[in-house]
Amino acid sequence: MTKLSAIAVALSIFISHLFRSATSQGITYTFPDCTVAPLKSNAVCDTTKDPVTRAQAIISEFTVSELISNTVNLSPGVARLGLPAYQWWSEALHGVASSPGVTFAPVGSNFSFATSFPQPILMGAAFDDELIKDVATVISTEARAFNNFGRAGIDFFTPNINPFKDPRWGRGQETPGEDPFHISQYVFNLIQGLQGGIDPKPYIKVVADCKHFAGYDLENWEGNSRMSFNAVITPQDLSEYYLPSFQSCVRDARVASVMCSYNSVNGIPSCANSYLLQSLLRDYWGFNDEGRWVTSDCDAVDNIFSTHHYTADYPHAVADALKAGTDVDCGTAYSLHLPDAFNQSLITKDDLEKALVRQYSSLVRLGYFDSPKVQPFRQLDWSDVNTPAAQALALKAAAEGIVLLKNDGTLPFKKSIKKLAFIGPWANATTQMQGNYEGIAPFLVSPMQGAINTGFSVTFAFGTSISGTDTSGFAEALAAAKAADAIVFAALDLISQLSSLGKPLVVMQFGGGQVDGTEIKNNTKVNSILWAGYPGQSGGTALGDIISGKTAPAGRLATTQYPASYINQVNMTDMNLRPSSTNPGRTYKWFTGTPVFEFGHGLHFTTFAISWQHQPSTVYQIPPGLTNQIGKSNIDLNAFETFNVVVKNTGKVASDYVALLFLSGNGGPAPLPNKQLVSYTRLQGIEAGRQSVATLQVTLGSIARADANGNLWLYPGKYELTVDTGTEVYLTHSFELEGSPTQISKFPQDSS
Repeated sequence: MTKLSAIAVALSIFISHLFRSATSQGITYTFPDCTVAPLKSNAVCDTTKDPVTRAQAIISEFTVSELISNTVNLSPGVARLGLPAYQWWSEALHGVASSPGVTFAPVGSNFSFATSFPQPILMGAAFDDELIKDVATVISTEARAFNNFGRAGIDFFTPNINPFKDPRWGRGQETPGEDPFHISQYVFNLIQGLQGGIDPKPYIKVVADCKHFAGYDLENWEGNSRMSFNAVITPQDLSEYYLPSFQSCVRDARVASVMCSYNSVNGIPSCANSYLLQSLLRDYWGFNDEGRWVTSDCDAVDNIFSTHHYTADYPHAVADALKAGTDVDCGTAYSLHLPDAFNQSLITKDDLEKALVRQYSSLVRLGYFDSPKVQPFRQLDWSDVNTPAAQALALKAAAEGIVLLKNDGTLPFKKSIKKLAFIGPWANATTQMQGNYEGIAPFLVSPMQGAINTGFSVTFAFGTSISGTDTSGFAEALAAAKAADAIVFAALDLISQLSSLGKPLVVMQFGGGQVDGTEIKNNTKVNSILWAGYPGQSGGTALGDIISGKTAPAGRLATTQYPASYINQVNMTDMNLRPSSTNPGRTYKWFTGTPVFEFGHGLHFTTFAISWQHQPSTVYQIPPGLTNQIGKSNIDLNAFETFNVVVKNTGKVASDYVALLFLSGNGGPAPLPNKQLVSYTRLQGIEAGRQSVATLQVTLGSIARADANGNLWLYPGKYELTVDTGTEVYLTHSFELEGSPTQISKFPQDSS
């Protein structure tokens, strides 16, 4: 952007707040001006009308060609009607991110960076729902500030809420973990922070987008590409594992957008799948309301014909997608082939208008047509980006999610340890700390720099490459280690040589988290292991604070760390969760092997004693009459019981504590999973010698189980609750659930 245009934008916002313009990777963002013709007399500008009515007023004036041209993510608008071009595709997974809809300014300028929080895989390990809401609130505030100066759209293709069930899926780092209940709570809070609440009035803050719907967790494995993969999933697994996070996002948090995925589900491409997009999404979860739309993943509509070969040609492919309920094509298939589909009478003008009304009523809810004088979000500017509070929150998010996997008392380092040797490619990592879908961070603190800032004297040696193929730095690494008081490293190839030096040895693990750490877990000369995921802009500071003892870790693994043999025991294309002759079972709920570190594992710098505040009942009754409420209320959200656990810090270090409540049992026609998470909470800063109470609320849905058709049932039987302290100390309670088996939901069946 030239200086002249930049000044023009600034002046227009400052003086009138009615117009803005800036270039964002090929698009000039300009908001409609309802104070001038032709929009001035159009009902789309009437703020007394509902969003759908307002959207219909403008869409009814579109020609067929104008309708078609605006069904893609890079929408040209309709100049003759005063509608500017708009890019629907912006990203903000863990901060405003580089993407087609987002443009960062040159270094040193306003909007040259945005707060970079940890990846969701690390924030999920914090098990702190309020933290997630706070992080999302900062992200949406910064997104709106970027938008106010033409540097981003107002809707963002985030979050990724596919359960992370297979360690080979590199994009698992984008998710909160493997457990469907945990992801459901995470996304429920995240969407509120992004959108400004549950169906906020009068304006939604930004539009979030829950992706990838559905059964998506494979990129390319042994010739199986996500572009053509057919995920064969039983109704039971859909209901119990693959869809709860989407139900929470859509039905409960009221997200405004959903992305259909590349893959097919049971033979039908997701973006042409009326069972997914109509029967489940719109009819079952109520996605039919104003301002809610479905976008394809980028080029997924094209793939319906080109890779899935689901239709005979492109016109039928785009027609199937549009009529199934895909409103926005992130790609070009709609603009290229909908004209032919229309001419062949495969679609109607009504079909096109339906999709455009959904899109534009969403923009109405965002205040797209309204004066900034009535919108609180249009006042946000550069001063609202990466504020001191946002920086503190990024540090808190990193510190809360880091997990202490192993410790013999070496951490935190004693005051006598002053010289550290940081060894390995991650030791001085900066941009790698962000993971993918990242933006430009205001700063990036490496693990080594974090230790220096804490007061340690640090020597760095590269040691080896991330892949471990370059061993030329071994000698330098050993020399650095010999001269240090303690060793901090993340290069497994060096472990045997470094551990033989007899010095305190701490391993920091980075990345998605599902790696085989058996060797370092069992090596008694490896004193401590910290898992740090992708900790974002302040990750090094958080790690420095932990090893020095300024911060006590309390994160819990949100994934199972499998032994390496796991990947040889099950095909990545096998979507089944339960163990069989060809499947050892997936996730902590069903895995029949022995994990290296199990889901929920996490140690502390202190010790805890836990007890029931009030002894729970030994008998509970299944409430009568629940089946009669199916279709009238969301029975799964009904309260079952609240369990209060007294947590006493019996050590000498103040620490947070994450209470995870698991359920196991034998009720129903088949055994329950090994165990399943039914509630959790994070207690903040319990001082040594003091205690706090963890309130664990359990719903009927979290103790229910899906039958073969996906219907949820409450089954009588014997059950056990378990809470742990992070060590081999458990609090348990057995109870019996009495009554008749009771159905509490009716899962839609796929009749295609």
